[in-house]
Amino acid sequence: MDTRVTDQDLLVIDEAQYGVVIDLVYASSNNIAGRIVYQTARCALHKDAAPLLHRAAELARSAGYTLKIFDGYRPPAAQRIFWSALPDAQYVADPSQGSHHSRGTAVDVTLLDENGGELDMGTGFDAMEDASHHDYADLPALVQKNRLLLLGIMLHAGFRGIKSEWWHYELPNSVSYPIIESTLVTV
Repeated sequence: MDTRVTDQDLLVIDEAQYGVVIDLVYASSNNIAGRIVYQTARCALHKDAAPLLHRAAELARSAGYTLKIFDGYRPPAAQRIFWSALPDAQYVADPSQGSHHSRGTAVDVTLLDENGGELDMGTGFDAMEDASHHDYADLPALVQKNRLLLLGIMLHAGFRGIKSEWWHYELPNSVSYPIIESTLVTV
């Protein structure tokens, strides 16, 4: 697995500049690890993914919504912590293979309404269960509509989704990017 030690490929995502809300879940203890994972929390993405995020935020705004970011770049050390907490490759990337978050090419998001409330997506972020899958059919029509809205925004911006997580979007060629060791986000 190709790894490089650099910050030069990452851009810090600024709420005002991108028109998004950032709530890095792993900077709190309310996550799958059950503890604070990010000691220094900054939202960052690969320089190739950041323009797509900007486009997605513009698309969301044009429809009357705001993107809320739960996670972006994730240090490999954090990925090892998550794998220890939930060693299930359906939901957590095996750190020996590398997470697309650790490449800076993946972002976890939802949509906020005009009052700043999260749209109902049927499950919470990081709910590692069948109901979080994009193709899970046993959901109310409003939840399916909300998920399709998010999916449409992110696909139109150039990202792709993954089957198991309604919140996860990444560059289509993420696997071709190297793992990045960065001091922008510390564990």
